[in-house]
Amino acid sequence: MKIISLDPRISRISELPGQDETVIVDHQEGWITYEVFHQKKTGTQHTHVGIVHAPNAEMAIIFAKESFARRGATSNIWVVKSEDVTALDYTDSDIFDTTAEKTYRDASFYKTRDKIDQLKGNEGHE
Repeated sequence: MKIISLDPRISRISELPGQDETVIVDHQEGWITYEVFHQKKTGTQHTHVGIVHAPNAEMAIIFAKESFARRGATSNIWVVKSEDVTALDYTDSDIFDTTAEKTYRDASFYKTRDKIDQLKGNEGHE
C-alpha cells in the first residue's frame, strides 16, 4: 500500500520491500539487536554510534534514523546484526603484546613544533 504524504520520508517508508506483510511480534518474542553505523558526510568513514532493537533490518534503519540521525548532519546509516559482528575475547588481548613498538611511524612521535619554535627563537638572537 503506497502512502502519499507531503513529507517525503513517509512516502519512502511505504515503498520499503515487504510493506504488504504485517509483522506480528509476540510480547515473549525478542527483537533482534542491530549495531548502528553513522556517516556524517559522503566520503567519510562510518562510525559506530549505538544499537537499536527491531524486528527486521528495514525497521532497524528507521529506528536508527530516528535515534541517531535527527539532530546532526547525516549522509548514510548502516545497520548490522550484532550476532554477525566477530570480535576477540578480552582474554585474548595478549596477541597484541608481540607487536613491536613502532611509535616512529606515528606523526605525533616527531616533535617538530618544538624544534620550529626553538629555531624561531634563535633567529631573533643572532
